[in-house]
Amino acid sequence: MQNAEALTAADRLDRLPFTAKHRRLLVGSGVGWALDAMDVGLVGSIMVALTVQWGLSPGQVSWVASVGFAGMAVGASVGGLLADRIGRRQVFALTLLVYGLATGAAALSWSVGALLVFRFFVGLGLGAELPVASTLVSEFAPRRIRGRVVVLLEAFWAVGWTLAALLGYLLVPTGDDGWRWALAVGALPAVYAVVVRRGLPESVRFLVSRGRTQEAERVVREFEVAAGVEHPRGELVAEVADTTRHSIWAPALRRRTAALWAVWFCVNFSYYGAFTWIPSLLVADGFSLVKSLQFTLIITLAQLPGYALSAYLVEVWGRRRTLSVFLLGSAVAAVLYAGADARSSILAAGMLLSFCNLGAWGALYAATPEIYPTAVRGRGAGAAAGFGRLASILAPLAVPPLVVLGGTGAVFVVLAVSFAIAASASLALPEMRGEALEDA
Repeated sequence: MQNAEALTAADRLDRLPFTAKHRRLLVGSGVGWALDAMDVGLVGSIMVALTVQWGLSPGQVSWVASVGFAGMAVGASVGGLLADRIGRRQVFALTLLVYGLATGAAALSWSVGALLVFRFFVGLGLGAELPVASTLVSEFAPRRIRGRVVVLLEAFWAVGWTLAALLGYLLVPTGDDGWRWALAVGALPAVYAVVVRRGLPESVRFLVSRGRTQEAERVVREFEVAAGVEHPRGELVAEVADTTRHSIWAPALRRRTAALWAVWFCVNFSYYGAFTWIPSLLVADGFSLVKSLQFTLIITLAQLPGYALSAYLVEVWGRRRTLSVFLLGSAVAAVLYAGADARSSILAAGMLLSFCNLGAWGALYAATPEIYPTAVRGRGAGAAAGFGRLASILAPLAVPPLVVLGGTGAVFVVLAVSFAIAASASLALPEMRGEALEDA
């Protein structure tokens, strides 16, 4: 047992129970996460509408999706670096503002070129927000349930994606301006950025790493008061930084970085290859626009139980095993979708894919910030996400030629292979269940 006077900020946070203050942090970050997902999810519905309304070719439609992911690739890398320099909360609020304003502007697009420019800036904000938010929540969550809390944060993605599917179903088919109204709703993050900036705490671990110990002490005491725990006497003890690991490619970290990047790349390729194109692929296979968007909404709802099971398993099985099992399940679901021909089997395979894929995403987001020390945690998470976004750029562009070669079946066979590669790479990640973040 450590002497009370020798407890670090991390020790004091890790010993706390989950309180209402943790819940406010989780929900506050989760709302931003859901708004993120809502924006990304709207792209699939908008692609279908613009194909008809503007007479876009499959190649042009692909770029509408891919340019946003190009912005996300840049945003994730830059956002992670900024989070390690100016703070997690600051970057989180800034990214919400950027992509909220850009989404509102995209609703006014007068041409494909204008839409592509606005979508790039939307992606810039989106890409930076996700790894920063997961890092912030991970650094506050009590050690024994840290993975579960981060998966619950990721579950807000399903809420946002469901809202996107609902908006697509209700607004996009209403008329020529339906897609514009759907994007206008996506401007809400610009308003929510003010709430984040004022209402969420800055990461204690970041504050200590920057020598801002008085601010860190104040935040830690607020969480201790909320938990009814008496704070220890004496000065706050700072963690001793390991300067040999100030690069994500340092010898001690390079193996896990390489494995993590492989998982992120393959999961992004499979996820965005499938879910940005499912509405359009359903229409191409003979479904009406309304029926396609209805099926997309039902498939999306299967994400929620996937997250719920993942949140339970990451603290029972651990992050690595949970991630690999859900990825293998995603590969099986993609194969089933490739061979489905009846409407019922397409719907069932799509729901299984949604369930497994989003369970994998939850475990991946839980594992990512944990495997890096505080000094490089933001940039490590951001760099992995940024590298993964390269695959999300390629995936929408790869779908049209795959459809020409072998139809919808060929698309999902390729996605299944990508899921299988991700499952193999995940086995090289360190298991951090029950470990302190500083022991990464």
